[in-house]
Amino acid sequence: MKRRKTPTVWIGNVPMGSNHPVRVQSMTNTATADITATVAQIAALARAGSEIVRITVNDEDAAQAVPEIKERLLALGFTTPLVGDFHFNGHLLLRKYPKMAAALDKLRINPGTVGKGKQQDPNFKTMCEVAVELDKPVRIGVNWGSLDQGLLTELMDANAKNPEPQDAHQVMLEACVESALRSQEWALKYGMKPEKIVLSVKISNALDLWQVNRELARRTDAVLHLGLTEAGMGTKGIVASAAGLTPLLSEGIGDTIRVSLTPAPGETRTREVEAALEILQALGIRQFAPTVSSCPGCGRTSSSFFQELALQVSRQLSEGMSAWRKQYPGVENLKVAVMGCVVNGPGESKHADIGISLPGTGEHPRAPVYIDGQLATTLQGETIATDFMQLVQDYIERRFGKQTA
Repeated sequence: MKRRKTPTVWIGNVPMGSNHPVRVQSMTNTATADITATVAQIAALARAGSEIVRITVNDEDAAQAVPEIKERLLALGFTTPLVGDFHFNGHLLLRKYPKMAAALDKLRINPGTVGKGKQQDPNFKTMCEVAVELDKPVRIGVNWGSLDQGLLTELMDANAKNPEPQDAHQVMLEACVESALRSQEWALKYGMKPEKIVLSVKISNALDLWQVNRELARRTDAVLHLGLTEAGMGTKGIVASAAGLTPLLSEGIGDTIRVSLTPAPGETRTREVEAALEILQALGIRQFAPTVSSCPGCGRTSSSFFQELALQVSRQLSEGMSAWRKQYPGVENLKVAVMGCVVNGPGESKHADIGISLPGTGEHPRAPVYIDGQLATTLQGETIATDFMQLVQDYIERRFGKQTA
């Protein structure tokens, strides 16, 4: 799918924009002042695949912690760019704590929380000036939950005077878009360059997300960050995010994404990163790890063996990727099939790079293995799982190991 043309924006060592991969972002939920916890979570998010991590900088303790967080991460070998998330007092903190400002790779400015009335413009200007002085990019992040009420009132009043006024919801959506575009104009006026600006409008409804980002894409060539502002928990949050992101990404809109999941108590923060990676991989936009296809099971598959094998294969491939990425370049493009019966098993196995069709209920206890579309061998007995994983390992070494020679 063809991406829209945008400038290239560098976030630390990570480029984003039309000629670069769609980037995956995440955000910590630790207290930033808790340096140990925040470093541990950023490291976990980075290991999971987050290419950019945003942290809250909401008070002086958080601001003072940022330089040490950066130092500890570098000492651990993590160069993942850090984004400072500012609301209400960012203009003050950035001036008072220059080491914090220098340690960050990008500043997030919310036009709805930067100040009200006469203070809005000077506060926004201060943050832009800091960004220019330090040669830092900014994300102008509009959120419908903290929309600039002055702008909304202005558009509502203008709409009321129209012969055929729009409903209030449509005016609100236009206010979100207008807030981002006006803020972009202000940032340019205060010395920022187009290649230093990322725009986003976050909304909780997938259909509204489509509308505002299509309009943004029509009216600006700025790099766009996509995501629902509050996707929700678990399956609901993942499905809502996929619904919101997929149409836009398929149209070439969006240069970086975040899946904003509410974690269940005790759940790791990395699940939102895993969901983002899966969305991009399912759309064929990026490939992060081998794909394992497996059937859902039915009355023909009374045994759970194929489910256990699919899980085992997925886990072993996932666990091996950290080493395989360097040892076997391109291994992330591997396609494996683990199927449960003769109906679709052989066909799906032939479509994969390597696939196994396990016997279903009443079928002969044999499991044909297809490699590159051809029947390679037939497994049987109690060691099917071990034997198949050895075949997968052999295939990886044979196909992708050549590239390191």
